[in-house]
Amino acid sequence: MSAAPKDRFKPVKSILVSQPKPTDVNSPYLQLSEKYKIKIDFRQFIKVEPVPPKEFRKQKIDILKHTAIIFTSRNAIDHFFSICKDFKIEMPAEMKYFCISDQTAHYLQKYIVIRKRKLFVGQKTAEDLFDYFKKHKSEKYLFPCSDIRKDDIPGYMEKHGIAFTEAIIYHTVAADLSDLADVKYDILAFFSPSGIKSLKQNFPDFVQGNTRIAAFGPTTAQAVRDLDLILDIEAPMPNAPSMTGALELYIKKANNL
Repeated sequence: MSAAPKDRFKPVKSILVSQPKPTDVNSPYLQLSEKYKIKIDFRQFIKVEPVPPKEFRKQKIDILKHTAIIFTSRNAIDHFFSICKDFKIEMPAEMKYFCISDQTAHYLQKYIVIRKRKLFVGQKTAEDLFDYFKKHKSEKYLFPCSDIRKDDIPGYMEKHGIAFTEAIIYHTVAADLSDLADVKYDILAFFSPSGIKSLKQNFPDFVQGNTRIAAFGPTTAQAVRDLDLILDIEAPMPNAPSMTGALELYIKKANNL
């Protein structure tokens, strides 16, 4: 947790998390809510929209000229195979897949039959895949992604001279949050610069006041600072590797627990 000004440690009774409501009954957020008797609501601040086939065609990408595909999210998988369906493209059996996590790899089975020798899976981050890229430098990689994405994978590929094509298959845009105009929360929790951008787009006259802001990840934290907003809670930190952990530390101090 970053060092927030002392006068901002005011009691916390409500939190808005800018993510979908968890389906797991054992979610840390639901446990946090119950433990401290705090209202926690969930609302996506961003949404994704598919790139129309006509727009994709303008990128002049021949999918089948690639020998490996990199997936970093379920959205990427869904929109990629939607594009393939639109263009009547079937994945060859020899295609290799590099997935950022077990969850992403498992979701891929919705569309293809997984062959272990063709699947390479990271633990959670893009960096987990770098060793695989290094060992398979001769592949021609396709990276289906959003128009807003991190630079880690493209940066690594360019630095090491690995054949690589970026395919924009969906757009990340601000969700309509107009119904929240008159709703106040003690803490707003963000997980991406896109979420911060959505806040600004939806509420251009947003005044932070006593609203505390929590950010996960350095790029999200920087997006908060770039708007001259006060960043009260930052994760991950050594003593709080998760957003819920950082929130709990803040709540204990702010609520004198």
